[in-house]
Amino acid sequence: MIRNERLFAAADAPGAEPGGALPPLPPLPKDAIVIVPVRNMVLFPGVVFPIAIGRPVSIAAAQEAVRTQAQIGVVLQRDPQVDEPGADDLHKVGTVANVVRYVTTPDGGHHLVCQGEERFRVVEFVPGWPFLVARIIRLPEPDAVSPAIEARFLSLQSQALEAIELLPQAPPEMAQAVRAIAAPGALADVTAAYMDARPDEKQEILETVDLEARMEKVARLLTHRIEVLRLSREIGQQTKAALDERQREVLLREQMAAIQRQLGEGEGKAEEIAELSEAIAKAGMPQEVEEQARKELRRLERMPEAAGEYGMIRTYLDWLIELPWTIPDEPPIEIAEARRILDEDHFGLDTIKRRIVEYLAVRKLAPQGKAPILCFVGPPGVGKTSLGQSIARAMGRKFVRVSLGGVHDEAEIRGHRRTYIGALPGNIIQAIRKAGARNCVMMLDEIDKLGAGIHGDPSAAMLEVLDPEQNATFRDNYLAVPFDLSRVVFIATANMLDTIPGPLRDRMEVISLAGYTDDEKMQIARRYLVPRQLEANGLAAAQAEIDEEALRAIVQHYTREAGVRNLEREIGKALRHAAVRIAEGSAAAVRIGADDLAAVLGPLRFENEVAMRTSVPGVATGLAWTPVGGDILFIEATRIPGSGRLILTGQLGEVMRESAQAALSLVKSRAESFGVDPKLFADSDIHIHVPAGATPKDGPSAGVAMFTALASLLSGRTVRSDTAMTGEISLRGLVLPVGGIKEKVVAAARAGLTRVMLPARNRRDYEEIPEQARAKLEFVWLERVDDAVAAALSDGTGEAASSGGAKKVA
Repeated sequence: MIRNERLFAAADAPGAEPGGALPPLPPLPKDAIVIVPVRNMVLFPGVVFPIAIGRPVSIAAAQEAVRTQAQIGVVLQRDPQVDEPGADDLHKVGTVANVVRYVTTPDGGHHLVCQGEERFRVVEFVPGWPFLVARIIRLPEPDAVSPAIEARFLSLQSQALEAIELLPQAPPEMAQAVRAIAAPGALADVTAAYMDARPDEKQEILETVDLEARMEKVARLLTHRIEVLRLSREIGQQTKAALDERQREVLLREQMAAIQRQLGEGEGKAEEIAELSEAIAKAGMPQEVEEQARKELRRLERMPEAAGEYGMIRTYLDWLIELPWTIPDEPPIEIAEARRILDEDHFGLDTIKRRIVEYLAVRKLAPQGKAPILCFVGPPGVGKTSLGQSIARAMGRKFVRVSLGGVHDEAEIRGHRRTYIGALPGNIIQAIRKAGARNCVMMLDEIDKLGAGIHGDPSAAMLEVLDPEQNATFRDNYLAVPFDLSRVVFIATANMLDTIPGPLRDRMEVISLAGYTDDEKMQIARRYLVPRQLEANGLAAAQAEIDEEALRAIVQHYTREAGVRNLEREIGKALRHAAVRIAEGSAAAVRIGADDLAAVLGPLRFENEVAMRTSVPGVATGLAWTPVGGDILFIEATRIPGSGRLILTGQLGEVMRESAQAALSLVKSRAESFGVDPKLFADSDIHIHVPAGATPKDGPSAGVAMFTALASLLSGRTVRSDTAMTGEISLRGLVLPVGGIKEKVVAAARAGLTRVMLPARNRRDYEEIPEQARAKLEFVWLERVDDAVAAALSDGTGEAASSGGAKKVA
């Protein structure tokens, strides 16, 4: 049997139940079966049929059967109006069925697809379960064949084929299926199952086990049905001959209206169709889309409301009508106002704001042009999402956010086809409907966290969405008509670029956001975070205050991050402490100073340990890039008696291990300049360790720091405690450029360092470094490793011996 994936997503876990609804139940007796009562339908052996269940008892029974992969007994109620049928309310004969599929719909409906196996008779109902359970006797199909049965079989098969021929638009496969049935009992059951007969008539056939009698009853009912079909055909042919096409359409509509009035649904449906027709006319759809909508509307008009497809078509038309097909009037973009909004919403980020203003200026001068798709890349908490909201405000457009983190199904982007139950458009079309404007600003959040699965690669579907040459005719699988995305302003965010596929990254203009310096965090906290947390905690500005020194202490000693999310949490924690004192009446106003933080936030979490770690030879401070911003790391080296081995620890990656080997080879080649006997390496092991051993590390940019640490170890001179360095090295002694300079320099300024040593070929990145970080740091540009040694190693008095060929920038 096929299990419901949605139901068993949690049910397969140890101790879990399907849907979390049922506790563990005792096993059923061998001759017992779960009973599912049904209204107005009869399931026959050998027939696959869907069953809609809604009563809690029936749902519980179905879930238990699916969980234990057991069969169910489908039994017809005597009175369909009874909501809680008991033993006396059910027929005694039913059908044992296998659950082929269990489906739950988004609106809370439950559906079983069952395949009948054989008849059974209820012996007695067994109490003790939260659903109906009965002991049964299975009624096997008689296998005796006689000339009378064979004759009735041929007659019944002929009648079934005749009825199929009389059916309008009957598929040819139906006749082939009837011809392929070889068993008399199977033919009688299949014919009865699909015959237009009352449930009590079908139940009578089901209860007839004798083969000859059963075939006689089916043949009698089928003869009556054939006569009705034959008369209907004759009436239709006569009407067609007497009336032309227009008269025929009018008559059919009158007949349909009369039938609907008799059923009590005519007036309401006519009004609904008229409203839909008017809404389609007002929606402003393109011609191709409107033709499709009119076609579906005509289908809806001809379809009875009880049909299963009626709701699907109605939902599809609602989607077409509610989508914004026309472009609303756009207010002119005011560049001065855009600058004001950006400055009001964000502190710092001058380079980013300048690029956004350029983007808006181009949109103002060329509104029909194909603007680039911006991708903000940076660590968490630096304001990527809020920048998109500011752009929407500056442009006077609606803003909508689409979260792409964890999406691993292509249908989440392109939508599901309407053939699936519960199908919906993809996230892009849903977001546009939510925004209510075809020219909205759409934030594609966490685009670097798209994942591929067995259902396709959603990043491949995003290629069409983000391609200005293609997205004017974007085709969602659910809509099945083109939708113009060319006027949507797409803005993506990501924490890192490495996980974004190359073709997708090529469609976007990447704008990097580095972490904030301490001064920027102070301004952000004072302007935005403190007022926001005051409001969130129900405090007025006069009731609680955090002074300047306390804010600076929180920034420096309680948080260490590129963004400001943890900073806001710590501020909120401090203000909640004040809220408690004010709420209990012990204070009317609270001022939190630096001396109060230990009692409120606990002991200091971070301290400046650079001086301590570099107080002995063999320790150098390096700079690292991480997906959440820059950081500092320490390279520690020591020499122990041994046989010339190089020992590396700290969970280093392959590239970083090769950098350590290159640094050691370079030091060996310059041993004499450090006053070290080259033979010393043969009798010693060199151990290089990078602390925080639980964190994987890789990359070539620690080469300069490793070389400096080894040079410090062998020369006995310490590395200056105020200096950090980064850069790749070559065996020729050159310092090669590396990436992430902006993030690394910001991390150095945040850690309290005053000097950074960078590759001279990274001088091109100097302008990208925030002004606050540049003002705090002295930059030393390195051409060769000898420059690093001269600038970093002290002469015993704490000062660098010589700058050599290094170039300084104050």
